[in-house]
Amino acid sequence: MEEVKSRGPYIYSVLESAQAFLTQHPFQEIEEDASALAKDASPKSRSQSLSRLLWKQASVASELWDRLTARCLDQHRHLERTIEQLRDLGVSIKEATDALNQAESVQTTWEPIGDLFIDSLPEHIQATKLFKEEITPIKDTIKMANDLAHQLALSDVHLSIENARELEQINSRWKQIQTSVTERLRQLQDAHRDFGPESQHFLSSSVQVPWERAISPNKVPYYINHQAQTTCWDHPKMTELYQALGDLNNIKFSAYRTAMKLRRVQKALRLDLVTLPLLSQIFSSDTLQSSDRSLDILDVIRCLSSLYERLEEERGLLVNVPLCVDLALNWLLNVFDGARVGRIRALSFKAGIVCLCDCDVKGKLQYLFSQVAGPEGTCDQRQLGLLLQEAIQIPRQLGEVAAFGGSNVEPSVRSCFRFGNGTSYLELSQFLEWGSLEPQSLVWLPVLHRVTLAETVKHQTKCSICKQCPIKGFRYRSLKQFGVDICQSCFLTGQAGKGNKLHYPIMEYYTPTTSGEKVRDFATTLKNKFRTRHYFSRHPQRGYLPVQSVLEVEVTDTPLSSPMLPHAETHSRIEHFASRLAEMENQNCSFFTDSLSPDDSLDEDQYLLRHSSPITDRDPCSATQTIGGFNPEEEQGELEKVLAQLEHEN
Repeated sequence: MEEVKSRGPYIYSVLESAQAFLTQHPFQEIEEDASALAKDASPKSRSQSLSRLLWKQASVASELWDRLTARCLDQHRHLERTIEQLRDLGVSIKEATDALNQAESVQTTWEPIGDLFIDSLPEHIQATKLFKEEITPIKDTIKMANDLAHQLALSDVHLSIENARELEQINSRWKQIQTSVTERLRQLQDAHRDFGPESQHFLSSSVQVPWERAISPNKVPYYINHQAQTTCWDHPKMTELYQALGDLNNIKFSAYRTAMKLRRVQKALRLDLVTLPLLSQIFSSDTLQSSDRSLDILDVIRCLSSLYERLEEERGLLVNVPLCVDLALNWLLNVFDGARVGRIRALSFKAGIVCLCDCDVKGKLQYLFSQVAGPEGTCDQRQLGLLLQEAIQIPRQLGEVAAFGGSNVEPSVRSCFRFGNGTSYLELSQFLEWGSLEPQSLVWLPVLHRVTLAETVKHQTKCSICKQCPIKGFRYRSLKQFGVDICQSCFLTGQAGKGNKLHYPIMEYYTPTTSGEKVRDFATTLKNKFRTRHYFSRHPQRGYLPVQSVLEVEVTDTPLSSPMLPHAETHSRIEHFASRLAEMENQNCSFFTDSLSPDDSLDEDQYLLRHSSPITDRDPCSATQTIGGFNPEEEQGELEKVLAQLEHEN
């Protein structure tokens, strides 16, 4: 620019001289005649030709000079812009480099994930998220540097090798920092999920070698046997428990068989130590407030962990919390989520735990009713159906649902609403009145209570069959023969002494007998001595409230709370034959016989139970039961054979 500027005065003086000459010697714009410059041309003609040539050369020189100065100015402006962009690029690279250095220095202070305390994981997660937000401006700075380099490239300005290498380095370092932060955050979150307070990691200790507890994508646990190279949904201890329950299949009465199986489950889960007030405190959390809410596996584990930790604290007992939580979760999934979807309704969770807790039947029914009742303290048929549907899943999981009316709860709902005085809603008192009659669908619940109370009872008498003395547990006294007492093992399995037969009716005791009860039984036995079979057939009595045993289609407004189990088809066939058998029993009305051989096929529905002592708050079930039976007809025998075959297949 300086050199061009120095030539300017000379260029302008020459152009001005040419302009002055042209002013003194004007010319006409005519076509150029080559002969005008010839030697024989006139001086005037030659002057015109020279003026015209000078004018053209002056115009070209002026135009070239203007173009030269314009190009110089453009180049100058371009260089200034380029220098400014290079300056901005240098600033951006420096700022990015300083920020990256600072970020990398923070990274060097991070402790390895394995060295962190579990309780501090949330703090480290929050700190990493905050660090990720703090380094966000670096991204904008590097983006600006990349944009400037791109603009320079479009202007045909190429960075030096040093600048290009420096720009490449900051881009590479930024990607490494981003990857490092993302990976650390993921590892922290995984560690918190697997090892944190709400994780399932603490449950890993519930199994021993060669077993390993694993978790499916929907958080449902399963178990790997590395020795056998197999996997299964059930905990090894739960598998052992189910195998042990098979020892109770020789009990001939469904309600007692179901109750004694549930008693073993109750003890294995340590729920026999859990009181209803403790459950009420646990269930008061926001997670379980709404019974319609769906719980995931972590919600269930959190509630069970709180339950067993409170139990250990309040009762001062040493509780294996991981094992109890894992077994309880396993049992709840088997009952209410057999397909392992990974979600359980809050009502299902409450019903499953409350039914096995340490509380009388009245308290359990009262609490369960409150979970489906509306704000007015009443419930309609649909709400009651939901409750009964949840309750029936418990015997269903044990394969005992057919004896309790099947999986269709509509007959039980209608039976209960007969106590509602014709209204469309049911009150608590009416529900408890119905429950006190031990309805067929819930008869296993009071029997479980009686089984629990009878466990520690000793009767100072000898069993007439096995000669055991004293009799432990239930005691059965014949009200047709004097001096005939039977222990629970002999009676429930249908055993009899040589040449002896079981005579009905029979009184059941699950508390020590008093002198008044002995006198009453003596008087009753004396009266029965003079009564005939015809009298007992005309005065049938049941200790439970039967429901209509007619096959019906399940209604759509009573949803099934758990998916169908793999053996659901067999269950349905069993329910069909059991319902048919119950219909024929009602038609035959042969409820009593003078004697029943132990070899005869016994079923609980062949016995009539009658409460004979008042119900108290502490003991909602009476201490005695009167039992009677009948002989099946020929068709009933065939149906029983089919039913037994189906149960064997199941």
